[in-house]
Formats: sequence, C-alpha cells, structure tokens
Amino acid sequence: MSHDRFPVGLEMRVTYPEFQVDLALLSASQLRFTIPEGPFARTEVVDIHVVALGNGLFAVSWQESDGATVTNVQDYDRGLVHAHATLADGTFLRMRGTMAVTRPAERSADDRPRRNKALVLEAMTALFQRHDASVLDRLYAPGYVQHNPGIPQGREGLRTIVAGMSPAVHYEPGLMVAEGDLVAIHGRIRGWSAAPQVVIDVFRIEDGRLAEHWDVLQDEVPLGAARGGVSMFDPGEGAAYRLSAPESV
Repeated sequence: MSHDRFPVGLEMRVTYPEFQVDLALLSASQLRFTIPEGPFARTEVVDIHVVALGNGLFAVSWQESDGATVTNVQDYDRGLVHAHATLADGTFLRMRGTMAVTRPAERSADDRPRRNKALVLEAMTALFQRHDASVLDRLYAPGYVQHNPGIPQGREGLRTIVAGMSPAVHYEPGLMVAEGDLVAIHGRIRGWSAAPQVVIDVFRIEDGRLAEHWDVLQDEVPLGAARGGVSMFDPGEGAAYRLSAPESV
C-alpha cells in the first residue's frame, strides 16, 4: 500500500502519560521531534521509514543519535499515537498518546470521506436497487439509529422493509458529500410511493458501519412543470463527486 497520503507538513503535539513531544512531519523520509521538558528533553531531526497500514494508519519508525529506536503507529482516524521505544540503556517503553494538531498538513491524510462514501453507496444500492438484506449485518451497526418516523428502529426494521419491498422500488444515487464521519447522498427513488421521490439521506458512520440515519423526501416535479426550468434530479449529476475509485466495503 502506498504512503501517498502520509500528512507531510503536519505538526502535532502528542501527550503521553509521562511527557509531551512535538512532531513535525518534514517529509515522507524525515521527522523532527522536540521534547520540551523532562529527562528526555531535546530536539532532533531523524530519518524515518513509513509504512501505510490502511484506514488512516501509518507505522513510522526511526533510530535516534544515541541509539534509541522508536516505532509509532499513528492513527489519524482516532487521533492517537501508539509508541514503542527502546532507549539507549535498553529500557523499553510502550505508550499511547493523544494528538493535537498545531499545524495542518500540506495535503489531507484523512481517508474517511472516500471510504465512507463507498460504504454509503454500497448500502443504498444493496438495499434499494438489489433488495439484498444480507448486507445489513456487515454494513449497519448493531445499534443503528433511525430518525425517519415511518421506519422502525435498528437493522431489523430495515430487514422487514426489504423483505416486503415491491420489485418496483429502485434507487438512483446522485451527488455525495462527506466530511469526517458524516455522508450526505442526493438520490431518486421510484416505487417507494405513488410518485418518484427525490431524497437526501444523511448517515453517521462509526467503526466502519452505518450508525445513524436522517432523511428528507420530496415528490419529484417533472422538468416541464418546474417553475425554475431545472430538474430536481439528474442521474449523471454525481458521477464526478461520488467516488474517485470505487472500492468494495
């Protein structure tokens, strides 16, 4: 896996139980650390080796001038650093610290929006195009929260709906936007009610599954009857925005 998304330029303060350290990601091959106070206080630029582990995770390792070796697992989804260090005197440290970004990266290391859009697209088309309820346990959280007042709570509510769904129900995805753990998708659904409806669904993702859902539906007005002369939904509207590279989830 490539480390193209390693957040070069990012600076952060990592707070461990015993001390704090400032990290500056100078490049994909160099890092500067500063320990401002305490018995380990110093600043050094070190050569690093970066391995992308996926899901916003990077393993970053280096050796310091006194012979100490350090391996960080930097988790940008959760804002955590897991550090394992063998000091020059042989002392082994295993620590977990929290990240506080003090300077943003030159490019985003947050891969969640792309992954979350893929998750939502697969979930919506599986249920409302293919009528495949088998994905519910894989894609939806056990405590799934439903804000639509006409749909029962949880995965079982969706399972019941899919089991009784008319073959005429068909969903078309459109524009998608995502930030952090939230995804909004604009689409059209036919066969759900007497007239085609245009819908905006908003999902919150937690631990790689759909955890919460809100939606707003509106009957589609044909283009010829639209006062503004613009369609409410165009099937091709989201092709450039949904996914740069579709992936299975």
